[in-house]
Amino acid sequence: MENLLGRWFTKYFSDPEGVILAVLLLLGFTVVIFFGDMLAPVLASVVIAYLLEGIVRLLEFRGMKRFFAVMLVFLVFVTFLLFLFFGLVPLLSKQVAQLVQEIPNMVSEGQQSLLRLPELYPHVFSEDQVKEIMSAIRSGLTEMGQGVLSFSLASISTLFTMLVYMILLPVLVFFFMKDKKKIVDWITRYMPKERGVSLRVWREMDRQIGNYVRGKFAEIMVVGIVSYIVFAVMGLNYASLLGAAVGLSVVVPYIGAVVVTAPVLLIGFFQWGWSGDFAYLALAYLVIQAIDGNVLVPWLFSEAVNLHPIAIIIAILIFGGFWGFWGVFFAIPLATLVMAVLEAWPKVIDDTVVPPTYSG
Repeated sequence: MENLLGRWFTKYFSDPEGVILAVLLLLGFTVVIFFGDMLAPVLASVVIAYLLEGIVRLLEFRGMKRFFAVMLVFLVFVTFLLFLFFGLVPLLSKQVAQLVQEIPNMVSEGQQSLLRLPELYPHVFSEDQVKEIMSAIRSGLTEMGQGVLSFSLASISTLFTMLVYMILLPVLVFFFMKDKKKIVDWITRYMPKERGVSLRVWREMDRQIGNYVRGKFAEIMVVGIVSYIVFAVMGLNYASLLGAAVGLSVVVPYIGAVVVTAPVLLIGFFQWGWSGDFAYLALAYLVIQAIDGNVLVPWLFSEAVNLHPIAIIIAILIFGGFWGFWGVFFAIPLATLVMAVLEAWPKVIDDTVVPPTYSG
């Protein structure tokens, strides 16, 4: 056993660059796991500045000086942030409150429909089964009500946190973009010289994460706006809320589309019942999902690394468990990071250092 572990350690950790890469990864994950809550505004600002850097580079490539490019991109970002917090969030909050008030009426209608099931389908549903279903629904509503109450009690602290973010985020994003070279030079000063593998992994991740996150943001906006327009034209209640939900559902591949289908169809059913309007809603929603999966995603993520669906779901479960929403959002880039590290890691076979299979 000791010989087996020794050979494994020699194969993967005998090269100094591999050890340095392992230390850097361990240090990065340790900081995020143990200090993520305290440094959340800083980490969020770093991510946003990194995403906006692509637009700054594009403007620089077209001849604009970096300072003016940074200022222009920053002003657009602040405008979007103001629209988000003072335009979209209040609208969604209002529709959430209206939906919560409407839930008792929806439940009452649903119970009436359930009570008719034993009469319509006596060989499929019994009265005991219907009672169990209704008991489960009441239990779920009670838990949801307690959750809403606890959220309302914590709304003051949540509002304070949002205000802090609104002040800190723009300031940090501006300085991260403006002083990027100084910050990178300062970090590089403390990095070891034997970091060739780390640089190769970073170049690959720089390409993959940039393409993925910018593409995912574009996908959220396109799917959300198109869904809202379709729902609003059809006259569906809570069109803004449902459009935002459908847009955000693309963050979680496969699972998100399945989860958000239920509220869209349920609200349509309680509004129209089994009618032609409900059938048109279901058809329109399926068309949106089909276009997203078969047209939009291949176009936006043509350069992304292909991961098996099982690998994507495992990454969502693991990183979502660590970091919640942001872990889910960055699950695919983080899974790509793991793949890039495995491919770039130098190996020793028969006393010979085998170069990485990665070509970046």
